[in-house]
Amino acid sequence: MKKSASEIDSFANLDHERLARNGLPEVVYAESKTPEQVAIILAALYEKAGTALATRADARHFAAVQERLPNAHHHALARLITVGEPLRQPAADAPYAAVVCAGTSDLPVAEEAAITLEWAGWPVRRISDVGVAGIHRLFAVEDALREAAVCIVVAGMEGALPSVVGGRIPAPIIAVPTSVGYGANFGGLSALLGMLTACAPGITVVNIDNGFGAAAAAHRILRLLAA
Repeated sequence: MKKSASEIDSFANLDHERLARNGLPEVVYAESKTPEQVAIILAALYEKAGTALATRADARHFAAVQERLPNAHHHALARLITVGEPLRQPAADAPYAAVVCAGTSDLPVAEEAAITLEWAGWPVRRISDVGVAGIHRLFAVEDALREAAVCIVVAGMEGALPSVVGGRIPAPIIAVPTSVGYGANFGGLSALLGMLTACAPGITVVNIDNGFGAAAAAHRILRLLAA
């Protein structure tokens, strides 16, 4: 059963013009929202735009969403819910983004970035488990990285991987520190500071575990290149 606009407005003020304004529609941050709130908001966004995305969504959120939107998909590893078709259908020669992660433990954040980009309509090349502890693995995939239009690099621990990638390829680098690591990692703070002070110039850094934010930044770059 659909909720009336007044019921939605009691807890949400949706920005339906965001897609036209900056190229990416409003996305629902599900964490700390009730399953019903997420379901109501996603249904309203989908009704207006024919597509919708929720981040940091768990199984309870998805169950509520699926009751209203049977075509919804839950990407459990990435904690995303997608509804509808991608924002755009890329051309055969569309630029692609590389999403690189240092270790398997970084995959949830990397997948958040990759699936968000795919939902936005961009080709994605995933490159996993190429951290600096075995740097030969990175050199083995360098050709694929050099052909990417933008590269998202996800790493925890000391956060060294973006600096290495930034010294090897010409594409814009968006670095994502993760909270993966032992005690002195301070929940991702050591990786964040390491990336902010990287010796390779030109690296952009988003907040800890913010795969969605990295994807949104890459989306803006790709839109300019494809224009």
